[in-house]
Formats: sequence, structure tokens, C-alpha cells
Amino acid sequence: MPHRAPAAAGLHILRRVPAQAASYFANERADLVQRLPRPLGRVLDVGCGAAGPAVHLRAAGAEWIEGVEFEPEPAELARERLDAVHVGDATEIVPTLDGRFDTFLCYDVLEHLTDPRPLLEAARAKAAGGASLHISVPNARFFALTRDLVFRGTFGYTPFGHRDTTHLRWFTRRDLEALVTGAGWMVTESRPTATLRRAGFLEGPTRGLAGEFLSPTWQLLATAA
Repeated sequence: MPHRAPAAAGLHILRRVPAQAASYFANERADLVQRLPRPLGRVLDVGCGAAGPAVHLRAAGAEWIEGVEFEPEPAELARERLDAVHVGDATEIVPTLDGRFDTFLCYDVLEHLTDPRPLLEAARAKAAGGASLHISVPNARFFALTRDLVFRGTFGYTPFGHRDTTHLRWFTRRDLEALVTGAGWMVTESRPTATLRRAGFLEGPTRGLAGEFLSPTWQLLATAA
């Protein structure tokens, strides 16, 4: 079936919120989609926002893309790009979905949940054999957070970004790996998303440890095998 870009008339939906928020909901995440195992098969994008990654998922061969989004307004835009969109609490919705999925995306989602494990367990129950789970979360070990706590005496919440005021949970690499493993998945890759370029030379001498301090976000890939 054909897939249309969002109608121009619908763009007013995201103009109701600040430009940074609109950008967040429409983020294409091309760098993350590149790391997904192929074939993508049936994709479930949990926290799909306005379905920014859809264009890259289609280009990579996704057969079907289904989304779950808590906020109704970006979900309306997502309907123009995805095969199906569900609005509401993902932890409640995912167990009710039809069929199984080959690729699960949880980009900037888990940090907004009081308890993310039930969602990951529900996804595992809906996983086809050999399915992949790809997660991106703010990195609690990012040096700027420690700097602000130690030298400025503040956690430093902001409306958007690394310390978004809506973040309820925080993860280091080890914490995220333990959560995903405990939910029945097998971790295959765990890495910084974007180590600060000027400090990239430290990755080798520190055997990758520098990334845990120099990347504001962390990503993890797991399989249902």
C-alpha cells in the first residue's frame, strides 16, 4: 500500500509545542536504524512519536511498521506514515497486538516509565523467532551530569534533552543490560550512541570505557533467540 508524507495541513499539530519538542517527536533516528539487523520484517515502534524513523525503515526493507504512542497529537501524524498506530500506555497496548514482530524499537521510551520491565517482557512475548530489540536511553554516567551534581549542586533538569523533566528512570550501561536480560532478551551489542567527537581518541586507550562518560545517550541491541 502507498505511504504518504504527513499532509501540510496536519503540521499545525506539532506547531502547538515548542520547536525542540516538535523536533523530538519527528526525529528520524537514521543513525540508529543503520544498526538494526536485517531483514527488519514486521516492526513495532514503541513510542513512535510522529514516526520520524519510518522513511529509513521503509528504505531498509521493513514489511510492516506499527507504532504505539502515548501522546495523541504526534500519533495523528504517525498515522500518515505507518501501517497502524495505537494511542495510549504501551505497557497495556503491546500485549493486545495481533501477530508477532521481528524488530522492536524503544527509542527514548524506557526513561519515561515508572517500571519498564513489564513493557520489555510484553515485547518478548510478541517476538518472532530471532527478533531484535533496539533501545536508546539517556546515559546516567554522562560526565555533564556528574559535573552538575558535584560542582553545581543541581541535577539540572531541563524541558528537553538529556535531563528532560519527564524522565522518571535513569540507566547506566550495566543497569540497562541487567534490565533487558531480566526481561528475557539476550544482549548482543551495548554501546555509546555518540561519543563527543573531540574526545573520541580516548576510546582506544580506555578500551571503550570513555564512551560511558562521554556519550549523553546509550544504545543496546538484543535478540529473542
